[in-house]
Amino acid sequence: MGQKVHPNGFRVGITKRWNSRWIANKETYGTWLVEDQLIKRFVRNSCHQAGVEKVQIERTNGQVKIFIFAARPGIIIGKKGSEIEKLNRALMNNFGDNISVDIREVKNVKTNAQLVAMNVAEQLEKRTYFRRAMNKAIESAVEDKCKGIKILLSGRLGGAEMARSEKQIFGSLPLGTLEVDIDYGFAEATTTYGQIGVKVWINKGYFRDKVEEI
Repeated sequence: MGQKVHPNGFRVGITKRWNSRWIANKETYGTWLVEDQLIKRFVRNSCHQAGVEKVQIERTNGQVKIFIFAARPGIIIGKKGSEIEKLNRALMNNFGDNISVDIREVKNVKTNAQLVAMNVAEQLEKRTYFRRAMNKAIESAVEDKCKGIKILLSGRLGGAEMARSEKQIFGSLPLGTLEVDIDYGFAEATTTYGQIGVKVWINKGYFRDKVEEI
């Protein structure tokens, strides 16, 4: 039997933070859980050109604070803050008045697994040959001194009649330990042949090495 676990679920609460941070009772838990998913989906759809890596939500004293981590925060903010005001108003109209938005810039874009997966998916949608898209992403990550990277594509690759999976691995990628900072990302490419799934794992090194550097 295959023993598979989601890479983020395996590490959340230990080496990774929760993306939704609040405490609820039985009456409000289900409502807030669904609302969080709707907010995240709304933000991703509204800011898809900004390269949104993740959306985190905090709820305290009736206030909802939304943290948007993006590769291109200037697109979300807009000229003189015009775009972020529109986003804030849209969120308030859909999810209530007690909402505030905080934009954070994502650094090291080439070694961010979610952004790499989104970039590969975008290349596939532009009809770039899948092996070329994978090689380009791996080369960029290696230039940025990542310890290891794996990219897995699944679907009708190259317009083949039968769906299949293809992966490329570079360097070291120990997935069974919590001592290593493993970043995971997933994206989907919508092509004329159907959906192609893109999964990316990136090894950012041992946590103990980062502590020693500090």
